[in-house]
Amino acid sequence: MAKSSKHGATETDARSLAITVERNLPESRLQQLGIKSWPKWGCPPGKFPLKYDAQETCYLLKGKVKVYTKGCPECMEFGAGDLAVFPKGLSCTWDVSVAVDKHYKFDTSS
Repeated sequence: MAKSSKHGATETDARSLAITVERNLPESRLQQLGIKSWPKWGCPPGKFPLKYDAQETCYLLKGKVKVYTKGCPECMEFGAGDLAVFPKGLSCTWDVSVAVDKHYKFDTSS
């Protein structure tokens, strides 16, 4: 099930855990979030499963990803220049088609 939102698209799995993607963020939004101060992480192309024990917000500097959420037949796609938020408790598989370089932060209070 896909829904439109002000800043991008939302994909919902069977338990209503949603991945939110904001596309084409202006520099002012990047500065507001402090993204350049977040740690960086990268990976080569490939597929790997993830389970989020905390909410993660990430901003892709480069790369392209399809995320398949457990219990949902559709996937969420995002890439360089996109900000994605993964809720705590989400189980998914990342299918990285172009090597990823991203800034990320975890919110352990959620």
